[in-house]
Amino acid sequence: MSEGLNPMQALAVEKVTLNVGVGTSGQELENAKLLLKRLTTRTPATTYARHRNPVFKLRKGDAIGAKVTLRKAPALELLNRAFDCVGRKLSAHSFDKRGNFAFGIREYIDFPGMKYDPQIGMMGFELAVTVKRKGGARVLTRRRGKAQPRNKYSVKKQESMDFVKSMFNVELV
Repeated sequence: MSEGLNPMQALAVEKVTLNVGVGTSGQELENAKLLLKRLTTRTPATTYARHRNPVFKLRKGDAIGAKVTLRKAPALELLNRAFDCVGRKLSAHSFDKRGNFAFGIREYIDFPGMKYDPQIGMMGFELAVTVKRKGGARVLTRRRGKAQPRNKYSVKKQESMDFVKSMFNVELV
């Protein structure tokens, strides 16, 4: 951290969300939940379709995937293992304008410590990482007196890219 920088303006990983979309309920969805449980040792939540889409034969409310959210130390540990899986390289296009980023793992057997399970089959998943400043972000989520944080408290894309480079030793391509 540089001299004179307010410690509440330092960036931190707020949460890491693992997501598996299978498109249908049934055995594939149960396999996706089993995969997420083995990766994180947490119980996954089911995700549901928000809109009707006749092309994919989806109705609003259909179960289509599973997700798990990790925070603090477990999130950082899993994120480090995920970066090892992708060779410590990340595309600059993975970052959005608010500094959050997401990337996918094509096959779970690429993940360190995971072995092929015939019950699950071959399946990939996505990691979405939310980056925030230690101070200032709470005004968006608090119940009373909601407000927009001042500009210096919002996270920019370039700041987040520099944070990921320095904290996780990741190369941006």
